[in-house]
Amino acid sequence: MSERIFIGVAWPYANGPLHLGHIAGAYLPADIFARYHRLKGNRVLMVSGSDQHGAPITIRAEQESTTPQNVVDKYHKQFVDCWEKLGISFDLFTTTGTSNHSQVVHDIFLTLLDRGYIYKDKMLQAYCPKCQRFLPDRYLQGTCPHCGFTKARGDECDECGKPLNPWELKDLHCYLCSTAPRFESSEHFFLRLSSFQDKLTAWIKEQTHWREHVLSTTWKFLGEGLKDRAITRDLDWGVVVPQPGFERKRIYVWFEAVIGYLSASKEWAKSQGDDDAWKAFWEGDARSFYFIGKDNIFFHTLIWPAMLMGYDGLNLPYDVPANEFLTIEGKKLSTSRGWAIWLHDYLERYEPDPLRYALAANMPESGDSDFSWHEFLRRNNNELVATYGNLAHRILTFAYRNFEGAVPAPGELDEHSQGLIHKAQATLDAVNNLLYRCEFKEAVKEAMSLAQEANRYLDEQAPWKTIKTERETATKPTYTILSVLAALKTIFYPFLPFSSERLHSFLGFDGSLKEAGWKVQFLPPGQRLRQPQPLFVKLDEDIVAKESSRLAP
Repeated sequence: MSERIFIGVAWPYANGPLHLGHIAGAYLPADIFARYHRLKGNRVLMVSGSDQHGAPITIRAEQESTTPQNVVDKYHKQFVDCWEKLGISFDLFTTTGTSNHSQVVHDIFLTLLDRGYIYKDKMLQAYCPKCQRFLPDRYLQGTCPHCGFTKARGDECDECGKPLNPWELKDLHCYLCSTAPRFESSEHFFLRLSSFQDKLTAWIKEQTHWREHVLSTTWKFLGEGLKDRAITRDLDWGVVVPQPGFERKRIYVWFEAVIGYLSASKEWAKSQGDDDAWKAFWEGDARSFYFIGKDNIFFHTLIWPAMLMGYDGLNLPYDVPANEFLTIEGKKLSTSRGWAIWLHDYLERYEPDPLRYALAANMPESGDSDFSWHEFLRRNNNELVATYGNLAHRILTFAYRNFEGAVPAPGELDEHSQGLIHKAQATLDAVNNLLYRCEFKEAVKEAMSLAQEANRYLDEQAPWKTIKTERETATKPTYTILSVLAALKTIFYPFLPFSSERLHSFLGFDGSLKEAGWKVQFLPPGQRLRQPQPLFVKLDEDIVAKESSRLAP
């Protein structure tokens, strides 16, 4: 019986281009997981969208002397283009600027308000006398009282990850003009997060399948005691507050952005012609997975579940497989200093699958990992080209030339050949178990291990030698390796969708690999092969120096 899998992926701020940290942190693992489950025959809904209401958008608009909407439109279009080129297979990638999103946000806001989980109170709001306006939290900068980081934001410290209130920061100043703000009293709505302390504690105790760092981070916040948080701000950009007297305020982005998972699901349902189709992924035994970076754990393991508990009737997260951070050439990624590799730049010069492979093989699942151009080159040339690609190209070319472009009939296979084919099935099963548990790094390692073993077998059998004198002997290793490739195209598909589809075609299968299912396809003798081409391209060593020079000093 098929499962119903909901996949919510972090909503990127539409204030700048995507970089490799975004991809390794959330988007690639989510896509691997979605492709795997679709191949298994499970019903999958994967959604996300551009977060257009955060202060980063208004900051960028001011820097570029344009409107926030122009900024959003520019980067949302770029995001969609990048997803298509990289093969990130969203069922819907939308924005938080739709009327549908506002309606869903208002529904949750008013329901929580009616049930007493949202209340009005006054708070001190930072006001910049030079800019002459109230400042959103991201317009504030200061020293974190917990770790001493001097560039902590007014809502969160990027260094230690603790959520903050602006007045907690030392040496507080306006991000734009460096003026010290004054605090003025302003009435706002608050989420009564403290009332969910016990419920959340009991629920988190049941999540024994979560990653260790996700659990430890969540327990740390719970141990400190949950505090009520303001969910409105003195802004003019964002979702309006559906209450009289709050016309000049907006719902705070951290509250409304997580609701995007639900609003996007409802938008997708409408696009399918069935307004209730979203319920299959939010109710009953459907499982929901949220792919995010570790800086968003608090919002997805505590705040969003609290909102769902208060709203009632919708599934809580089944898993939050948050990744840690990706560094670049040994240094912390910094967009402000230009120390980043932009996704659209990469896609202009290279194929998508080598990047997908390099990031998956070194995915920051349990600790920060590093991307270097030297390592990217090594993985492309030594693993994709010399190991997997070479295995495929030399046996496909050999079979195409020597067996009239068809899969040869092998006769009775010897124990060694049978063992390798059994290993292919065992690898498919092992990768299945790893992907089901969101262990992507180990899964791709298992896949490449099979390709390496198949290469050793092929070198030992050397059918290109026996074909000259013992044609029948050469058919056995040829058929065996073709059968292993029929398994590898499926095993690698979640990671390498483009090359896997090409290999599927070279082996003589019709239609898309997506329709073939998560299984080793039987390779019938006599099946017509198609003219093979290399799966991957070897890269010149000079790309390391060339690409490294593009990074900021």
